[in-house]
Amino acid sequence: MDLNHINVWLLEDHDGWTIVDTGLDVPESRAVWQQLFQKPMASKPIKRVICTHMHPDHIGLAGWLSEQFNAELWMTRSEFLMCKVMVMDTGRPAPELALKFYRTAGYTEEQIADYKDKFGNFGKLVFPMPDSYRRLVDQETFQIGGNYWQVIVGTGHSPEHACLYCPALKLLISGDQVLPKITSNVSVFPTEPHGNPLNEWLTSCNRLQSKLPDDLLVLPAHETPFYGLHIRLTQLIESHRRDLLALYQHLDQPRRAVDCFPPLFKKPIGPETIGFATGEALAHLNYLVAARLAQCETDSQGVNWYRQRPESIAFDRF
Repeated sequence: MDLNHINVWLLEDHDGWTIVDTGLDVPESRAVWQQLFQKPMASKPIKRVICTHMHPDHIGLAGWLSEQFNAELWMTRSEFLMCKVMVMDTGRPAPELALKFYRTAGYTEEQIADYKDKFGNFGKLVFPMPDSYRRLVDQETFQIGGNYWQVIVGTGHSPEHACLYCPALKLLISGDQVLPKITSNVSVFPTEPHGNPLNEWLTSCNRLQSKLPDDLLVLPAHETPFYGLHIRLTQLIESHRRDLLALYQHLDQPRRAVDCFPPLFKKPIGPETIGFATGEALAHLNYLVAARLAQCETDSQGVNWYRQRPESIAFDRF
């Protein structure tokens, strides 16, 4: 993957360990865990596995670790159920609605064929999930190692992403909801073609900024821990606002979703990244449509074309 690592967190929990996120179900990840079982985790079992969200680099080995130690899996309901649904896609052909979705976005038949070949790869990186779990709920608290932790839910990157906040330790395990340098992918997918995840993302960033203090050490899922939570959240919000403005200006002529990569991305989009880029472009387009700053029309070939709404004269709704 473009990101060649994930940070996982071991929380000492009296007579055992609580772990947060797991890595992909690949031999390299299992080997790292086997080393950790010897040291520094020796003689203490895993008591619970917490997954911030459903993406394979976070949940890939949750079932394997739960099975090894008879440990409970803790996560939010939407993430657990969505992961179950997506794993079921492995082994079946890409549905016609998904093919129509990407043709609507402007894919060539070669790109459609590539999508069909890759369809179902999600489940290949996820060990079979447990049949039950312990649900995490926004703002609930629980104890780990004598400290209270609180669940803070964010949305946009995934359906119901759980961050973990410990006031006593001044720590925030942020998963993918807040990363120090890169921005998390916010995408529209065939399962919810008219969704507005970017609005959810921006709302979540504002909510985290209002609910959490600024003096926390943030432990992200990628890259290094950092201070300056409020500054980083402001940067994430402003980055998307700039992208929205650039995209709005780009829509002075009718554009397909695949024509909207240049104002949003600083590097060329190739076969390996076109899926993420398409989802992100559609997230920004759907936001503009919902804000009545852009409109969408479908041509005779079934392709969607986006352009500025003629009556949109102010760009102050972000």
